[in-house]
This record gives sequence, structure tokens and C-alpha cells, in this order.
Amino acid sequence: MWVVFLCLSQILLAQKQDSTEVKKTKVYLEHANVLSFDKERISDAQVLNGDVCFRHDSSYMYCDSAYFYEQSNSLEAFSNVRMEQGDTLFVYGDYLFYDGNAQIAYLRDHVRMENRDVTLFTDSLNYERIPNIGYYFEGGLIVDSLNELSSFYGQYSPATKLAVFNDSVRLENPQFTLYSDTLHYNTETKISMILGPSVIVSDSGTIHSSLGWYDTAKNTAMLLNRSEVSSGNKILIGDSIAYDRAAGFGEVFGSMSIRDTLQQAMLRGNYGYYNEKTGFAFATDSASFLEYSQGDTLYLHADTLQMVTIDSTYREVKAYYGVRFFRSDLQGVCDSMQFNSRDSILYMYNDPVLWNERYQLYGDTILIYMNDSTVDYAHVVQFAFAVQYVDTSYYNQLKGNDLKAYFNGKAIRQIDVSGNAESIFYPIEDDGAMVGLNATQSGYLTIWVKDNKLEKLKIWPTPKGTMTPIPDLKPEQKTLKDFYWFDYLRPQSKDDIYVSKKRKVQDVPKRSNKFVH
Repeated sequence: MWVVFLCLSQILLAQKQDSTEVKKTKVYLEHANVLSFDKERISDAQVLNGDVCFRHDSSYMYCDSAYFYEQSNSLEAFSNVRMEQGDTLFVYGDYLFYDGNAQIAYLRDHVRMENRDVTLFTDSLNYERIPNIGYYFEGGLIVDSLNELSSFYGQYSPATKLAVFNDSVRLENPQFTLYSDTLHYNTETKISMILGPSVIVSDSGTIHSSLGWYDTAKNTAMLLNRSEVSSGNKILIGDSIAYDRAAGFGEVFGSMSIRDTLQQAMLRGNYGYYNEKTGFAFATDSASFLEYSQGDTLYLHADTLQMVTIDSTYREVKAYYGVRFFRSDLQGVCDSMQFNSRDSILYMYNDPVLWNERYQLYGDTILIYMNDSTVDYAHVVQFAFAVQYVDTSYYNQLKGNDLKAYFNGKAIRQIDVSGNAESIFYPIEDDGAMVGLNATQSGYLTIWVKDNKLEKLKIWPTPKGTMTPIPDLKPEQKTLKDFYWFDYLRPQSKDDIYVSKKRKVQDVPKRSNKFVH
């Protein structure tokens, strides 16, 4: 930001100089081969020809011929016009009118201003000696050792090395082209100040910004006002972006988003960064990940999110601490999560809970096997528990060492339980009446579900079961050991993923995998 303040101070200094009262001094004719008067045509002028030279203070003006208006302290110069100020500033053109009182030179046609390694080209240039500023207003070009800058209006100060451009601005660099509405450029530091809608185009991508600076020598930038950096199918947007083009690295502050237009995914947060060479992205502070490739958007939040995209087929997403996600058919919470597009498996670690319609799954670890963006099946590894909501007092329950829930469309169709399988079901009559509690124990169990109702139950090899009428039920019979209903943790909407919700102390499982009679 010091560069911004430095450039602004240079502008203010130039304005201050411009407002200084001009001290009037005399223009002197130093040399001419021929001096004459043409009172019929130009009554108040000396007509000069051949090796004409004028001096005004420390400035010298040369030409082939001239009119010298001594009374008004001004002159007109024609052909091979050259103006010199010190040993660093030279201005050339076909025509010059010089007002010695105002100390302003008006040069026209094939004008060239040279200041060390900076050259300005135009057909219409006004040069004001007191603020030491030259400006064009009908199109021009400024060239230095690294860049070429053109615009409709432009000005250059040899003292401050600051150039100002307006209207149809174009900066040509060997590695990129910058188009802008308003641009300030320092020919010494090679830093361009973006002060209007601008686009920077290169082989590696495109930058859109309306405020900031770009160091054309180091290929680094600070972009403000919701700027945008595009690279391939990735688009990086933020309130402010610190960008290093050579390293391919962008660091973002405030309302960051990284959008993958090919895989239709987005990473968001209030702070983050992206490396376009490695494909690694990071987000934190209200971080979220969105996946919308199939129309039904997945919204995922965590304290910290990481995403790696190497090519069109590979994407890896990692979420750490306080993971919450919402999709119309699937919701979940856990401590950490990982998704790898190569195996299409979403891994949920540390106290994971998964919901689908009236079903709740939880255990030590949950693996969700995806088919494109739809769920094929969910695998609950160890301490596996499935709960189906019946009403506020009754829940169908499945428990075992291992559980797999298979999906058909957006709903669970089949559940397999392996090892120490237990179940509690409340069969429902056709009229909706609840018959009683059906409790089973076996090695393995499979249920088929249709329209959120038990369609078929299979238990083997040596099942045990009891049926208890509703009136005879005791409270302790209504749930299996390690039963919990975590509905208060469930994300209810895409906005609810940001709401932090903690487990109740009494709802912390003891992680018992043993068969309990």
C-alpha cells in the first residue's frame, strides 16, 4: 500500500507545482542565419531562417525557420523542431508554438519527447515547463525499457516519472496486455496504478479489477474492489487479492470465492489462497464448499477447507473441524471429512452423523460412495447404528459391527447389518395402528424399505426375536444400547450449516461394539 501513497503524493506534488505562479522571463534569439521582416504579412514578427536557436532560461529551442514575436514573448517554429531542457529532456516535432510568459510549448505533428529511457510519441503535445509536465489529448504512446502504454489522453512528468492515462488505455508487456479506463504508471518503478475498470490478459489467464496496482517488473499485484483472477477453468474473486503471477499464487482477503467452472464446484471463505500451478486452494473464516454439477447443490461448511484440482478428472476436498453439510436428500455432521474424485468416496471421521429423510446413521466412521453426484451407498464402519423416526416416542433401530445403507434415487432402499446385528421395529397395520415392538438378535440382518416403511426383513443364521405389545412396553425396552437421536444437530438449510451446534453431554457414545443382550 506504500506504493499507492507514494504515487498519490506525486500527483499532489504535481498539482501544487502547477498552481505556482509563473515568473515571467524573456525569450532570447540566440542564432539564425537570416533575419528579416514581412510587415505586410506578419507585422509584429521577426522572420528567421537557417539554424534558428532560441533560449528561455535553461531551455533551448531549435528549428529550420521561425516567427519570433518579441513583444508577446512568444515564437512559432517550423521543421526539424527540437526543444532541450538540461541534458535529460528532449522534445521533437514538425511545429512548435511557445508562449514564454506562460512557459508552455505547443508541439504538433510527429512529436517525440525523450527522457532517458522513456519516449513519448504523439501528434499533439503540450509541454508546461513550470510543473514539468507534457500531455497529449488526441492519442499517444509512451514507451520505456519494459512497457508500451497508449491512450487517448496521457501526460508524463519527467521529474516524478509518473505518467497518467485516460480513455482507451492499453499497456503492452512482453508477458501480458492491460486494458483500462484510467491508469497511472511510474516509469521508474514500472508499477501501474489501476484507477478504473481494467482487464489484464496473458497466456496464463485474465484479471479484472477497478482499483489496485500491478508491478509490471515483478509481476505482482494488489487488487481491490472485488477483483477477479481467472486461470483456465478456475475463477478467483475477493475483496482484495495479493497476486504473484510468476508463482501463480493469489492470497485473498474478504469474501473469497474460487469457482471451478468445469467441475461446477466452489470454495468460499473470508480468507484463503489459491496456487494455479499446483491446483491447491485453501479457505477459512466462514469457509464453505459448494458442489452443483447435477443441479442439486451440496453446501458444506468447516473451520478450514482445502481443495486440490489437478486436471478435469481429479478433485480432492478436505474439511477440518466442525463439518456440517446440507443437500436436499442428504445432511451430515462430523469433525473432519475428505472427498477424492478418483475413488468417488466421501469419508466422514470423528463422531459422524448422516441423515436421509427419516433415517439417521452414525458410528465411528462413515464412508459415502458416490455415483457422479448421487449416493450409491453409505458404509458405517464399527459402532454402526441406524435409526428411523416413527414418531416422537418411537424409533425403528438397527445396530451392529458394520452397516451399509443402499440408496435408490434420493432415498434409502436397503440396509445390511453385519456382526452382532440387533433391531427394534414397530410394525404398522394397514390402518396405521402400531402393533407392538419386534426385537431381534442375529449375526446378520437385511431390511428393505419402501416409502419410508419396512417392506421386508431378513435375519440369519440363528435369529432370536420377541414381540411385545405396546401396552406392555417398559421404557428401557424402547431403545437399544447406545441409541441417540441427534436431530438437534441436523442442518436444516444451506444457511444452517454455519450455525455451530454441540452434542449434549448425555449424547456422547461410549463406542461399545459388543453384542448386548
